[in-house]
Amino acid sequence: MKIPRLLFLLALGAVSGCAQPEPLSSAPPMEASLRREVFAAHVNLPHAAVRIPALLATRKGTLLAVAEGRANAGDQAGNDLVLSRSTDDGNTWSAPRTMRDAGHDSLNNPCLVEEAASGRVFLFHQLFPAGTGEFGRLAAGPEGSVRIHVMHSDDDGLHWSAPRDLSAELKPADALTAASGPGIGIQLQRGPARGRIVVPFNSQSAGRHFVNWMALSDDGGVSWRRGADVPCKDAELNEVQVAEAKDGSLILNARHWKGVNRGRLVARSEDGGLTWSEAHADPALPEPVCQASLLALHDADRHLLLFLNPAGDPPGKGRCRGVLRSSEDDGHTWPGSLLLVPGHFAYSSMALLKNGDLGVLYEPGDATRVLYLRTRPHAR
Repeated sequence: MKIPRLLFLLALGAVSGCAQPEPLSSAPPMEASLRREVFAAHVNLPHAAVRIPALLATRKGTLLAVAEGRANAGDQAGNDLVLSRSTDDGNTWSAPRTMRDAGHDSLNNPCLVEEAASGRVFLFHQLFPAGTGEFGRLAAGPEGSVRIHVMHSDDDGLHWSAPRDLSAELKPADALTAASGPGIGIQLQRGPARGRIVVPFNSQSAGRHFVNWMALSDDGGVSWRRGADVPCKDAELNEVQVAEAKDGSLILNARHWKGVNRGRLVARSEDGGLTWSEAHADPALPEPVCQASLLALHDADRHLLLFLNPAGDPPGKGRCRGVLRSSEDDGHTWPGSLLLVPGHFAYSSMALLKNGDLGVLYEPGDATRVLYLRTRPHAR
C-alpha cells in the first residue's frame, strides 16, 4: 500500500518546534476528517463502562473495533468483549454487540491480528475468574487462575469461533497474570521469519514483577509458542505493542510500570521475537504510565513508524494530549510530531485504511466512551 502524505504533515510539526517533547503546546492539532462514537455506555451498550480499544483493518478493508464492556469502571468487573464493524472506513459502524459474555468472569486485554494468506482474524484476550483481580490472590502457572484465550473469525468478524485456551502453550510457569497487547499483533512481511504471527504479551510473576514476551506462530495460528522474556534491568515492562522494522527485525514499545526509568521502554529483536535486546527508556517518548499504540507502514519507497500516546501536560504527566509521532529510522529518532487530540486521551489503537487515511480508536479520558477518528494526511 502506498504510504500517504502523512509523513510530510508530521514533518510540519517538527518544523514548528514539536520534535522534542517539551514544546508540544506549539503544535497545532491535526485535522480529523471524521469523528464517530463507536461504543457508549448506557447508550449503544448495556454496560456501565467501556474501555481498552483494539482496532484492525483487514485485508478486505473491514474495520473491526473491539473493547471491554464493563459493569463498572474496574478492570475486572465481569467484563464482556464487545464488537462493532465498519465497511466504509469508519463513516458508519454496526450496532455494537457482545461477542463474548463469560458471565461473572472478566474478559480482558483484546488484541487483534490477521493472517494474510487465509484472512483469518485472531482475537487474543484473557479470562479472570469471578471474584479475582490483577493484584488479588491468584494461582500461578499454566494451570492457574488467569487463562489465555483466542478466538478466530474467517468472515471479517461476522462470526467467531469458540474460545481456545492457550495457557498450557503460552503462560509462564511463575505467572499470576498474562495480558495480550492490548491493541494489535502483526505478521512479519520480510526476513527469515516472514509469515510469522507475533502477538505481544506481558505477564506478572508471583513476586509481582512484570515482563514482556511474544506469542509466536509459524503455521498460520495452528500452533503457538512463547518467546524469551525481554531483559530489563532498571524498570518493569507492562502493556506492549510491537512493529516490524524495514529490515524485518522487530521493535518493541512498552509501558513503563515501575523502576528508576521513566519513559516508554524500547527493545529490539533480530530473530522474529524469539530473543530481545535489553529494554531501555526512550526520552523522546514521554510516558504518563499508560498504554500506547505503534504502527509500521511499508511501501516500496519508504518505511514509516508511527507512535501515539497521551504525551501529558506537562510532558509525561496526565492522560491527555494525544500526540502522533513519526520515525523514518525505525524509532531511533522521532523528528515528526503533531497533536492529534488536544484534550483527555488514554488508550488507543491505530490502523492504516485502504484509502491511505489513518484510523484511530481511542478513549477520550473517561470510562464511558470509545471514539473513532480518521485523519486525512493531506489536510492542512
